[in-house]
Amino acid sequence: MRYWTTRRRDVLTGYLFIAPQLAGVVLFVLIPVGLAIWYSLNKWNVFTGKQVFVGADHYAALASDPQLPNVLLATVAFSGGVVVLNISLGLLIAVLLNRRFRGATFFRTVFFSPVVVSVVAWTLVWGFLLQDNGGINGLLGAVGVDGPNWLQHGDTAMVSVVVSQVVRSVGVNMVLFLAALQGVPSELYEAARMDGASSRAMFARITLPLISPTVLLTAIITVVGALQSFAQIAVLTGGGPELSTTVLVYYVYQQAFEFNDIGYGSTLALMLLSFVMVLTLLQWQLRRKWVFHEQ
Repeated sequence: MRYWTTRRRDVLTGYLFIAPQLAGVVLFVLIPVGLAIWYSLNKWNVFTGKQVFVGADHYAALASDPQLPNVLLATVAFSGGVVVLNISLGLLIAVLLNRRFRGATFFRTVFFSPVVVSVVAWTLVWGFLLQDNGGINGLLGAVGVDGPNWLQHGDTAMVSVVVSQVVRSVGVNMVLFLAALQGVPSELYEAARMDGASSRAMFARITLPLISPTVLLTAIITVVGALQSFAQIAVLTGGGPELSTTVLVYYVYQQAFEFNDIGYGSTLALMLLSFVMVLTLLQWQLRRKWVFHEQ
């Protein structure tokens, strides 16, 4: 009996196609997560290479860390601001640019172009603009307004990093929403107009339900992206002033690489991973209530 039957060849071909992806998941996800779990159970001196098993001590330290509440509060403020502004502005810009008018392609390019710029270069430019004598205060001064030192005050520093992140990344959501809007059948709008429906009613009853899968997709990738944002914080504020812009991912970096506490940094990284997984799973489950159709 011949061993390499057609079915076995098809199965082998399938495995070969997914092998690169599986190798990537193993090398860059499963092994790092496994190492992080191991490091979180040990006290590791990176200079001597000596590891001492401490069990759940690092997890117990989370409850007594006096800085962690402020870090979590900053994480919620940054992520919440980025998610709300990124999705709402992305949808608004997509709706406006989905109409036919001269220059629409130019404006689409303008809003998307920051996405392809290096995040460090983009953040450095914003750092110059937000200085006390920078471009933004220069524009405010031209109209008689005395601008603050944006990156040196807690409230304005958080607003600055949120705005910098949103302006850079809103183009991704805009493109996704544009693609979804162009897939809505125009016959539905024409029928609604014949029935006397207003623009607001058509948006609420036709547009939103039909693009709801894209809204779910943008919500998931925006939440995950916001929780992983690091460069804006590191370059613009360095987590300051005080802890006002120290989000969780930056706190992980500080603990692991500035204070050389790899064990506690790994514990914080696992907590961040848990937040990402829980929020993603929650959004995925809630899709049954507000996603109109799935394809």
